[in-house]
Amino acid sequence: MTSIRGKVRAATTNNHASLPLEVVVSRLNPVLRGWGAYFRHGNSSAKFATIDCYVNQRLAMLASHKHGLRGWNWTTRFNNAWATSLGAYRLSGKVTYEPVHA
Repeated sequence: MTSIRGKVRAATTNNHASLPLEVVVSRLNPVLRGWGAYFRHGNSSAKFATIDCYVNQRLAMLASHKHGLRGWNWTTRFNNAWATSLGAYRLSGKVTYEPVHA
């Protein structure tokens, strides 16, 4: 969790506010896809939901900084539907449960 949060934080710093948000998301998606593919087996759905929430929060912070808005606005303006419309890869729902062989 610490490594993926660090990668998301590095990809969404205020230094990237000059870039279009679609470019930031396109750079972030391969990291999320790779992490999700590695950890999708097993019981990781709660962690995936946590990462999705964190990605949404970081993108909302970046968008607020980019547009000069006060606050994060992540509950009203920059919600999950907004992040999905940008093309952000969602980890929720990607868990595969396989039978355990003893």
